[in-house]
Parts: sequence; structure tokens; C-alpha cells
Amino acid sequence: MPEQALILTLLLQFGEAPRPSSVILRQGPSSSTSKGTEVDSPLCSTDPRHGPSGYMNTLSSSQIPFMLVVNHIAAGMTIPTLALEIDISNKESGEEPLLNLKGYFAGNPMTDDRFDTAGKIQFFHGMGVIPNELYEIAKENCRGNYSDPPSASCAESMQAIDILTKDINLSHILAPSCETIWSPRIQQAAARDGASLLTADDSSGDDIQFLFKCRSDSHQLSYIWANDEAVRESLAVRKETKGEWKRCDFDIPYTKDITSTVEHHLSLRKEGYPALIYSGDHDSKFSFVGTQAWIRSFNLSITDDWRPWYVDGQVAGFTRSFSSNLTYATVKGAGHTAPEYKSKDCLAMFARWISGEPL
Repeated sequence: MPEQALILTLLLQFGEAPRPSSVILRQGPSSSTSKGTEVDSPLCSTDPRHGPSGYMNTLSSSQIPFMLVVNHIAAGMTIPTLALEIDISNKESGEEPLLNLKGYFAGNPMTDDRFDTAGKIQFFHGMGVIPNELYEIAKENCRGNYSDPPSASCAESMQAIDILTKDINLSHILAPSCETIWSPRIQQAAARDGASLLTADDSSGDDIQFLFKCRSDSHQLSYIWANDEAVRESLAVRKETKGEWKRCDFDIPYTKDITSTVEHHLSLRKEGYPALIYSGDHDSKFSFVGTQAWIRSFNLSITDDWRPWYVDGQVAGFTRSFSSNLTYATVKGAGHTAPEYKSKDCLAMFARWISGEPL
């Protein structure tokens, strides 16, 4: 999406009659960023002063409620920043808010390196990936500061952990770790001259069956789709203005100037905006351990203590609710991008939360 944002119109039940609501899907850059440089679109920029103004110029309406929606990794830095700036701008605007912000949610979000890295180490230990002896030594040597080793002995412990975990799929520790490999039939289709890969058939006339060894293999379909000439024409991509589409473009020139959004979340808690923070419980990159740690640092009162939540009579995860309208949930069996692994469960989770129902 050229604007890096998707605005969806939903019908939500507010009282007796359903009303439209705008939902913004904000997908930040894949690397940890917070300030845009050399990027024209305000929606691409994560500079708080650029992002909100871009949204406000496009969407400004205090009559239609909208919710910020974020999905994973670096957007965990941009969304709280953006939400807080909207709140500040609304207060500065006078009696009528520029944007009727109703809340936000985030999945496995990057939040603070110290919390995130410590959570990863504790996760590895709890899941039996690293031995108890190494964990205890690392804990003693690093004294909780795993992200910026304070001593050579701590650095050595972290190096030992890195060696043990280098061949693990960090996004889902039970999933295979492998290079992105196209199935042979996709490779054969890709070798065809002049044929659209979107409509490629095999010799029998049947549609090609895409058999993937790894979950990441299926991501290659997005490359096929987004770089297809017919698709690019439909999306009005002007020829010779944009090269090959990339799913994760690590060459975007951004400068990282926000290293933690813990205080942003805390400020939003003080304002009482509804928030759903969730974790795929098999993600080690930004694990449920680290996420729960920074939530605990807020010292919020628990309004609904730790309990399972269900989909179709089966435990889909565990949840806990706090004062100031914060809900936390795990998604059982999911990895870093939880909806990719447990789409039905995540949809049920979101639908209940946005309707104001308990999970």
C-alpha cells in the first residue's frame, strides 16, 4: 500500500443504532524506526508531528469515531506515539476534538529494548531452549540488562545464548527454520516467458497447487501478486516510477529516535483509551514475558484476573483486564504475527473486544 495505511469502514453497534467507524491499519517499517526522512507521505513518516497531521488533514471528523489498529514489530513504536500525539492535538484544538480517537490495539509489539530482550531470555529459559545453568549465569552477569551488556561476562553469556538459538525460528519456536524456498512448481511457472504467474496452469490444465515447506514460503505469493503487471496497472502504479515491490523494504531511509514507548502507553492509560495488547505465545522476538513485564510496570489494578478465553469451546489463549480500559491476551499456539497462525481465534478476539464484550 503506497500510503502504508488502510482505512476500513465498519458498522459498530453504539447503543441502539449501528454507526460507521473508521479503522486505521498502520503498518510501520520493518526495522525499528520512528522518524521519517526523505519520505514524502505523512503516513509513511513516523515523526509524531507529521503522522497525526497527515491523518487529520485526510480524516478530520469528530463525528465519526475511529480506532488505530496496529500489527506487530516497529508499529509498536509508531502507534502509541501517534495515538498520544492525536490526544494532545485534540486537547489543543479546543472544545471539539479533531479526531474522535476511540482506542488502539497491538500484537507482539516492539516496545522497549530492555523489556523485550529480557523477556526473550526468560522465554528461552521457560521453554527449555537454554539450560538453567546458562540462564542463572546470564541473570547474575547481566543483572537484568541483557540488551546492553554491562560487562564482558554478560556479553559472553549473551553470545552463548545466541549460538544456542541461531537455528531456531524466532517468530514461532515450534515452526521449522529455513530459507524462503519456492515450491518447484512455482519456480517452473516463474520461468515461463510472458505468462502471468497469477493465472499459471500446469500441463494437465489444473490450477497449480502451491505446497509450502515453510510458512514464509507463502509470502512469496505476495511478490508474485504485487509485481504482476496487471495488478500494478490496476493499482495505478505509474510505469518506471517504482521498481520491484518488496514485502519488507529495509532500505527505507529512517532515523531511529524513539527507543521506548512505555511512557507513551502509560500516558494513554491515564487518559483511559481502550487498548488491547496481545501476544502469540510462541513468539520469542517480542514474547509474552516481556510484554507482560512492561504492562506490570504500570501498577494498574486488575479488574478481571488471569483466565482462559475460548473459541468454539476450546481454549484460544489467556487474558487479563486492568483498570483504565487495558485488556491483555495471549493467543495459544500463535507466533509473532498471531493472525497469520490463528486467524479465526484472532478475529473472535478482536470482534469481542471492539464490541465491548469480555474475551
